[in-house]
Amino acid sequence: MMSAIEKLQELLFELTGVSAEDSLPLFAGVSMVDLGNTQTYIPMGSVSRKVAYIQSGIIRAYTVKANGDDATLFIRNEGQFIASHDSIIFNQPSRFTYHALAPTTLLEIDYDVLEEIFKSHPVYEPLRNFFLMKMLGETLTHIETFVTRSPEERYRTLVTTQSDLVNRVPDKYLASMLGITPVSLSRIRKRMHQK
Repeated sequence: MMSAIEKLQELLFELTGVSAEDSLPLFAGVSMVDLGNTQTYIPMGSVSRKVAYIQSGIIRAYTVKANGDDATLFIRNEGQFIASHDSIIFNQPSRFTYHALAPTTLLEIDYDVLEEIFKSHPVYEPLRNFFLMKMLGETLTHIETFVTRSPEERYRTLVTTQSDLVNRVPDKYLASMLGITPVSLSRIRKRMHQK
């Protein structure tokens, strides 16, 4: 079975043509972080310049609205990257809390260390572009679905693209991410099963 580092080296090779052996400087600064169920990874208000690859587990990014309700921005799981958009792109405190919804293992590197590696090894530059474009693309796709699709269509897309999350994440968080109540989510599921 391929390790998480090997998967990342394979991704790097696809993006840049850099071999696993030649990519060793990039992975020298990587550390493993284990989070317990519901443990916070990045607290709201902190500046976290960390970029992490989710080896196993689930991370939810959320904020608390003025009325005290949680609002889930997104949920990430195995094979995806996680970072505070605010801290990485704008060097500002995170507007969201990032916490584990299950025991989670991350491969983490400091983005400032990456910056130095990119300067001394320009061949890795496509990796930075890939990461930033992926963050931007995921955000734009999420916004687009809220503007152009109904809650039921958003749920169907979630079931199609990330079916494993539907069974692993509590309904209240899925509903929040979809912009609906848990009761509405239950109704949508009932209608889908009746069809």
